[in-house]
Amino acid sequence: MRHHFLIPALLALPLAIAAPLDARSEAQAPVALASREGNMVSLRWTGLKGPVTVWQIPAADAPPGRGQKLAVAAGDSATLPVAPWPRPYFLLKDAKGQTMRTAERLLPLDGGSNFRDLGGYRTLDGRETAWGSLYRSAVMSGLTPDDFQRLGKLGIQTICDFRATNERARDAVNWPEGVQPTVLATDYGLDTGALEAMFRGGPVTVEATRKAMAGFYAQMPFTFADQYARMMRELVDGRSPLAFNCSAGKDRTGLAAALLLTTLGVPFETAMADYLLSNQTYRPKPPSADDPTARMFASLPPDVTQALMGVDRSYLEASFAAIEAKGGMKRYLAEDLKLTDADIARLKQLYLVD
Repeated sequence: MRHHFLIPALLALPLAIAAPLDARSEAQAPVALASREGNMVSLRWTGLKGPVTVWQIPAADAPPGRGQKLAVAAGDSATLPVAPWPRPYFLLKDAKGQTMRTAERLLPLDGGSNFRDLGGYRTLDGRETAWGSLYRSAVMSGLTPDDFQRLGKLGIQTICDFRATNERARDAVNWPEGVQPTVLATDYGLDTGALEAMFRGGPVTVEATRKAMAGFYAQMPFTFADQYARMMRELVDGRSPLAFNCSAGKDRTGLAAALLLTTLGVPFETAMADYLLSNQTYRPKPPSADDPTARMFASLPPDVTQALMGVDRSYLEASFAAIEAKGGMKRYLAEDLKLTDADIARLKQLYLVD
């Protein structure tokens, strides 16, 4: 099997992209966010009435009594010293008894790349995706021995690796005994010849590059349907916590995350915000000196490189538009991803919390 794919030869290019999230991406619903700088965690929230008590809890569903009271904050934020491991979760409770739970979205792994938790996203019916159950990532070959042990303690049972055969051979992931999950992958080949020919044919504009990327995204829901369907089946069968990845964790993985989130009832704009977050959290490794393809792409104009190495709203929109053009999401979930109404109800039962 050979898939036409635009990105693999680019994955080693260095590029720091800090594009903001789309301003329309989040509804004005109560939300709590956590981010880390070293040993300090910044918590921000909306929808709670001060003062707000902050607990650190050992598991996403743990009650306050099992945690450590960290602070009482009068405003809508707090910055506190919290060690990164064991993984901390946070429970916030305001003066009216309202509570919120949150955690760091980007896991602080020493060798991780774009490894993120899909918890805490609010659905259309007011529930939230569960923390600590659904993870997305880039290639995991850089994980350190400590990282593997940390992920093992998170209980990850299944890895869905969307990378092609040659990508997996080039960047093998060797889980140690005792924490090794079930790894599911499909053998297929990547064909980057068309993209390379386009660049060798003369100057390439950012508009042409984005159009090519959107064209690939329009094919991706169907090219990778079998792999996405297997991931969904693993989740329906409860083989979680589950992580899924490709090389950069932004294209094949980005669409998988958006499909999963919207299937769970998360609004499209929220799924888009998660997708665009890769512009802040993905950092490619430096190119190999003996890789002529990487050197060729390194010579591209910065805006073309960003169009290839980043994510863009129009790319994900192209995937969802293609699904609509071929009968709509309901047909796609039923026929391409093999999900029944009972399966979708089961997914919501397992991966949403009130």
